[in-house]
This record gives sequence, C-alpha cells and structure tokens, in this order.
Amino acid sequence: MYGGFGYYYFDWTYILVLIGVVISMAASAKVNGTFNKYSRTWSRSGMTGAEAARRILNANGIYDVTVRQVPGNLTDHFDPRSRTVNLSASVYGSTSISAIGVAAHECGHVIQDAREYVPLKIRAALVPVANIGSNLAIPLIILGVIIGGVGSPLAEIGILMFSLAVLFQLVTLPVEFNASSRALRILGDSRILGEDEVRQAREVLGAAALTYVAAAASSILQLLRLVILFGGRRNDD
Repeated sequence: MYGGFGYYYFDWTYILVLIGVVISMAASAKVNGTFNKYSRTWSRSGMTGAEAARRILNANGIYDVTVRQVPGNLTDHFDPRSRTVNLSASVYGSTSISAIGVAAHECGHVIQDAREYVPLKIRAALVPVANIGSNLAIPLIILGVIIGGVGSPLAEIGILMFSLAVLFQLVTLPVEFNASSRALRILGDSRILGEDEVRQAREVLGAAALTYVAAAASSILQLLRLVILFGGRRNDD
C-alpha cells in the first residue's frame, strides 16, 4: 500500500513541485521585467546589439562566427555547430542597454568556446546524455514501478537518468555566470557602455542568471521527489 506516499491520500511531495514552479515563475517575471525596463534605456554609443556583438568578436580575434537575427523573444544563443551568434529581434537591431548586454553575453559564450573553457566543454559533453535522461527517466520509473514496484532496479535506473539532466543544469550555472562576467568586463573595457550603463547591463544579466538558478533548483526538487517516491526499498508485500 502506497498511502504513505499519497497514492491514495494527499501526496505531500507535490509541495516540492509547487516550490519549483513558484521559483521558476518568479525568475521569469524578474528577467522579463528587468529586460523590458532597460530595453527602453538607449545606450549613449548608439550601437545595436548586432554591432556590439561584431565589435566584441573582432576585438577578440574571432572572425569565423556570424551574427544573425532569429525569430522569437529572448531566444538569443550561441550555436557552436553553425558558428553563429543568434540574436532575437528585440536584441539584434536595438540600441538599448538590454540588447547590448544580452548580445555581449552570447559573445561571452563564443569567447569561452575559443578559449576552450572547461565547464563549457563539460556541458557540451553532457548534452546527449542529459537529453536521453530527461526523455527516458519518467517512462523508466513508471515501467519499473509497474513491473517491480517501488525501489525496483528499473525505477532506480530512471532516477539515475534524471540525475544526469540535473547534473547538466548544475554545470550550466558556472558557464552562464562566467559568460556574463566576461561580457560586463568587455563592455566596460571597450567603452561600448559607460560605467553607469555597465551597472544597468549587470542588472539585466543578473536577472537572466536567475532563470538558470531557478531551473537548477526546480530540477533538484523534482529529483528529490522522485527519490522519495520511487527510490526507497522495494515493496515486496
């Protein structure tokens, strides 16, 4: 009987899921609010996000990466496979503090790649196993419980697979923090932004970093819930 875990009664572990949802919503609201605030603050240099990205890349001797516009909102990312810095419309052609900060952050990832930054290489190596883990974990756990009950070897394998996805989230944190740190330093040293503008860009990138912290926290809470529910001793009754 699994009443203790809430199968027949209230499942208290849903509180962990709820905490994760609240954390994620708060982080999303923070990043959207901060980005929107400084998307209405124009940089004194008058440079667009795309122009700032090209200047940063060229200043670091990187000429084989293309800066291009992609659809969506806050869909900005660096793709090492296609060697492209992909900037959303609100960043690519905007001269705002938010746009330049985000563009510089993505260039920070390019510089990480060029300098063979170890955490970035580890994260790239984890991508395949993290994808497999996130897709197969829950089906394996459910199948394991159906076949062998709570604590079955198959369920434990599912939990292990989910742990790989959590590990990916944790490794992502230093990668993102470092990219922002590089971006802010470059923006100040290159005079793309003034000192006060760099402080504003720091607010934008700091808010964005919270989304990665929230994602990691939510994943850890979900893993804890899976361990509590399905990782105990096998019930052979």
